[in-house]
Amino acid sequence: MSLAPVASLYQAGYKTRLALAKPERAAVPVICIGNATLGGTGKTPFAMLVAELLKEEGVKALFLTRGHGGAKTGPLLADPEKHDAYDVGDEALLLAGKAKTIVSRDRPAGAALAVQHGADAIIMDDGFQNPTLHKDFSILLIGAGDEEGALFPAGPFRERLDEARRRAQMTVAMGPEKNGADFRAWLEPVSPAPERAIAFAGIGKPEKFFKTLEEAGYELAQRIGFPDHHVYTQAEERFLAREARREKARLICTEKDAVKLSADFRAEVMTLAVRMRADDTPSLKRRLMAGINKA
Repeated sequence: MSLAPVASLYQAGYKTRLALAKPERAAVPVICIGNATLGGTGKTPFAMLVAELLKEEGVKALFLTRGHGGAKTGPLLADPEKHDAYDVGDEALLLAGKAKTIVSRDRPAGAALAVQHGADAIIMDDGFQNPTLHKDFSILLIGAGDEEGALFPAGPFRERLDEARRRAQMTVAMGPEKNGADFRAWLEPVSPAPERAIAFAGIGKPEKFFKTLEEAGYELAQRIGFPDHHVYTQAEERFLAREARREKARLICTEKDAVKLSADFRAEVMTLAVRMRADDTPSLKRRLMAGINKA
């Protein structure tokens, strides 16, 4: 059965919502990091890079995220000491390790709370298709191979890429080729010396993580993928530990997965830390500052 008619209805509803929306303005500039597809393209690490660049210029940026996978709707300040992935989702916990992070399904309410906590600027991790909060500077991340495809639910695209490009003030190609984007960016591993390992990941595209490990020199005994934003059960942790003993290999996962593991199990697992790099950081910083100063 073709899902194309359903995709057309979905897109019609989305466009109607976009046309009728009256976005609220925050009291400080809002930078939005988004994409046109379902799944991960590196929005969270790119948001961290943006926060670092703004901090170098004396701008205190707070993160605003929906808290995907978490039960709490907010608005609230994510606190890794009292919140876990069940509460606020994995991305919020990662972001909170870098800067104050607001979790809110209601984006305008979340922006208001960010201002109360002293934000000079707000960095939205995702929300590119959410029309409720005005974005002063939108950055569209385009993954390798994302140039074409069917619309959701028939395919991976939330909206047509050309339409998304028109709404963005900056485009960033995630991968080896620039493909007409303003900038190119990529994830660079920062990890211990490579060894034999069992890799597992509950992210949008686990195969990207596995490929990164192999390129970094890891010998992968197994590659185990879980659904995006997966929260690990005790039974799954025991299974992974048994497989590691059987294979005589270490376990390794992403930082996003690590925050969802139990404390005891996390101590047994290596984490592949990554950092976002861009091809022209000085120009990227200038564009960001121009965008928020114009707001």
